[in-house]
Amino acid sequence: MEFAAKERMTSKPKHIAISGNIGSGKTTLAEKLSRHYGWMPLFESVDNNPYLKDFYEDMTRWAFHLQIFFLNSRFNQVHQIRGSEKTIVQDRTIYEDAYIFAANLHKSGHISDRDYQSYLDIFHSMINFVQAPDLLIYLKADIPKLVQQIQKRGRDFEFAIRLEYLKTLNEHYTEWIGNYDKGKLLIVDVNNMDFVENVEDFSKIVGRVDLELNSLFSNG
Repeated sequence: MEFAAKERMTSKPKHIAISGNIGSGKTTLAEKLSRHYGWMPLFESVDNNPYLKDFYEDMTRWAFHLQIFFLNSRFNQVHQIRGSEKTIVQDRTIYEDAYIFAANLHKSGHISDRDYQSYLDIFHSMINFVQAPDLLIYLKADIPKLVQQIQKRGRDFEFAIRLEYLKTLNEHYTEWIGNYDKGKLLIVDVNNMDFVENVEDFSKIVGRVDLELNSLFSNG
C-alpha cells in the first residue's frame, strides 16, 4: 500500500489538453506550458490544412471536408499521446471537433443531416479508443477578446470569420464545459488576462495548473 501511494505521488500526467474558441490563446498557452514544464506540445493542424482557407470563404461547401480532416488529425494525435512516454499538452481536443464545431456547423445548416450522421458514425467509432485528458484547461473568452486576438495574430483567412459564428461557438462551449464529466477541468477566464506580455498572469495560470495536478496525483 505504501508503494502504491508513493507511486501515485511521483506519477506525472500523460495528457494535458487546452480547449477554447478561435482566438482564445490555446496555441500560445500550449507553447508556454510546454516550455515551463518540459512537456511535448501537439498543435492543431492549421498551416498545413488544405481546407481552412476555402472553408472561411464558403462554409457550406467545405464544412464537412474540414471537419473530417480535423477529426482524423486529432485521432492520430490521440494515438501519438497513448504511445508516448512523455507528458503531452494538446492544442484542442477531439471532443471539441464533434461537440462544438461539427455540431455548430450542422445546426447552422452548413453540414447536411446525411453528412452529419456519417460524421457522427466515424466519431463514435473513434471515441471507443480515446481516453480523456488528465486535465482539461478551458480558456473562457468573450467575443471582444476573441476578435482582438484574431486581429493581433493576423491570419488573412481568419478575417472572414463572422461574429455570429464566434458567438454560436461560444454558446456551444458554454454548454459542453457545463456538462463536462470526463476528468479534471480547469476554467481560466482570459478576458482580463495577457499571459504573453504579463508574467504575473502566466504565473497565476501555472499556479492553478500545479494545484490541479497535485490534487490529481495526491488523491490517486
